[in-house]
Amino acid sequence: MAMQRMPHCGRRVIDRRCGFSLIEVLAALGLFGVLLALGTPAYSNWIATQQLANHANYLAETLQRARSEAIKHGYRVNVCKTRDRSQCTDHGDWTSGWLMYVDENHNGQLDDDELILHREFAAPDGISVQGNRPIADYVSYTSLGHARLLNGGLQMGTFVVCKSGQNALKVVLANSGRPRIDKTKELCP
Repeated sequence: MAMQRMPHCGRRVIDRRCGFSLIEVLAALGLFGVLLALGTPAYSNWIATQQLANHANYLAETLQRARSEAIKHGYRVNVCKTRDRSQCTDHGDWTSGWLMYVDENHNGQLDDDELILHREFAAPDGISVQGNRPIADYVSYTSLGHARLLNGGLQMGTFVVCKSGQNALKVVLANSGRPRIDKTKELCP
């Protein structure tokens, strides 16, 4: 009995038995479609989670840098919320961005002659940042690196960073002046 040789499907050989059938191609496309349909929501959720974490990290890094700058330069350094990236505001929340500046005269206001160290843009769409009462408007670091209100009182509190459908992240300002990020099980509205 003679053995039949299978065709060698190389570059130079053109044979109808080489390649994929229509049924194989359709099955592969169907499988790809199912995987794409299942993967897209998970990918979108992952992207939203990363955006939220990034913005919480930006806030925590800004607070840590403000603390470091206050210690390094021996001046009070403030971080305040802003709407226009040029002046501090007492209205709204931290979603529209923040400023970090050297407050040489300790008045809590950004004066024309004071140095702005950092300007943060508004949060990406859907992300909100709110601080509780002690840190609702500003965070101020003394030259020793302690977070203190402008009247000298201890300043500590929690920022809640949220995006609808995600678990909230909290940036906690401890009594030492150091920020940390806490993950929560609290679902954002």
